[in-house]
Amino acid sequence: MIFLDRVLEAILLAAGMAWQVWWSLILGFVLSGVVQAVVSKERMETALGRDGVREIGLATAYGAASSSCSYAAAALSKTLFKKGAALTPSLAFLFSSTNLVIELGLILYLLMGWQFTAGEWAGGVLLVAVMAAIVKATYPARLVEQARTHVDEVSGHEHGDNVVTGGTLWEKLRNPQTPVVVAQNFAMDWSMLWKDLAAGFAIAGVLAAFVPDSAWSKLFLGGAAPPVQIISSALIGPLVAVFTFVCSIGNVPMAAVLWGGGVSFGGVLAFLYGDLIVLPLLDVYRKYYGLRPAAYIAAVLYASMVVAAILMDLAFNALHLVPVRDPHVRAHLTQFSLNYTFYLNVAALAVASWLWWLDRRHPMEHHCHAHDMGH
Repeated sequence: MIFLDRVLEAILLAAGMAWQVWWSLILGFVLSGVVQAVVSKERMETALGRDGVREIGLATAYGAASSSCSYAAAALSKTLFKKGAALTPSLAFLFSSTNLVIELGLILYLLMGWQFTAGEWAGGVLLVAVMAAIVKATYPARLVEQARTHVDEVSGHEHGDNVVTGGTLWEKLRNPQTPVVVAQNFAMDWSMLWKDLAAGFAIAGVLAAFVPDSAWSKLFLGGAAPPVQIISSALIGPLVAVFTFVCSIGNVPMAAVLWGGGVSFGGVLAFLYGDLIVLPLLDVYRKYYGLRPAAYIAAVLYASMVVAAILMDLAFNALHLVPVRDPHVRAHLTQFSLNYTFYLNVAALAVASWLWWLDRRHPMEHHCHAHDMGH
């Protein structure tokens, strides 16, 4: 009976985590579909084609406004790179769209306190800065070219440049073909990623239900000397994320479980930052960019996460801003109510249903040659 209770708890936790993130997933994939449909390669090269401070800043701002989950962010970052954005702005978008978005901050505030919201947002800016410095110091020109060639081949195999015609952005948005192209891109991204998403939710539910708090505390060296714990937690947090969850917003409940279990402030932040290198996403990077470029990207992301987590842990402890723990967080994750998440999920389901219906009426293989490259 104890085992069956744990299984039921795992199912409820997985469902609760999926419920928290559903609407943001839909939003992110819709935005990715829109960008693919209306932004030409020439325009993207002009806006984000260099690794300068201006381009990195623009990409960071775009990411913060995109409100994407990590899978949707990966798809959209790939789209930016494919359209001509340089590597650093593409990765800056990836970090900001999973760490600086409003809904992530709100969920952190509700489940874990304002201090984690502040740590996530300040850490998101720091992640971009550290990443940019690492890429500038190690820039692998040959790997970047390999990645660009690979993403063009993959995208060409999928559906080519599915961009609607029109002189201006407003004209493209008003084009009656635009919803169809958005729906086709939306369906394509989902078809590539839904299995990885489902696996991630299931794994996170099982870990949250079956792994006791004491095990998490020991794994993160709870009770060790502060310098040892700060560094080790920053190193371990992203690695735990690799094997646990899939989404920048959906991994907040798992982070709350870790915090309630005694993991340090920096360790929890490192885990939150680590949503971009979970196993399914590493496989997505391999599919998008090829094995060696994906390995470089993963290494840069991990190093940035470790450095940012250490600095944020030191800063928040020095300022005495580390919040009080909530040992009853699992109970909160399995409670469903008619709150804003419910209504946003209903709206997202309606939008997704409409886009899937459009895609079924207008399959991509019948229309991919009908849309010329915009200008």
